[in-house]
Amino acid sequence: MKTIALVIASLIAVSGAARAADATAPVKEIMDATRSNWADNSGDWSDIFDASRLAHLYSKDFVAKYQAAAQFPAVDDDGISPFDYDVIVNGQDACPLEDLTMAAAPAVDGTAEVTVRFKKSACSDAPDAKDYTTVRFAVIEEGGTPVIDDIVTENIETQGRDSLKATMALIAKGQ
Repeated sequence: MKTIALVIASLIAVSGAARAADATAPVKEIMDATRSNWADNSGDWSDIFDASRLAHLYSKDFVAKYQAAAQFPAVDDDGISPFDYDVIVNGQDACPLEDLTMAAAPAVDGTAEVTVRFKKSACSDAPDAKDYTTVRFAVIEEGGTPVIDDIVTENIETQGRDSLKATMALIAKGQ
């Protein structure tokens, strides 16, 4: 009987660990694209919100908010993106990303937080060039697949956290 209980406990532990690992999959794809975008020898810019990625990496709620915000493009000649900055590096300029780490916390109420840290300005001479940027991805499961439900950046000026979904809701309201 103890053996059966031990086997069941092990399966539950492995299942939980697998879910935590799975939560990083959509984040890894976004971070790979972002890293490539800011690489020294970067070719074409990879849109982390292109139709293909919206279809499989993001939650339905996130996609709805993005599509509503996209009705208000930030740059007239672009006509697509509601943002005039890179939402991951939280700015218009960056260096090749350095010292990137990614860690998933156990899911709480169905949401796993995947924390990504990196240096975005290491090639700069600015006093804060060696500081880390932290981005938190809220990952949920939809249809048995982990998807990004929000991207939260740290606001250096206010020391608060900025939700991309909240920003998109404001953009969709014309603010």
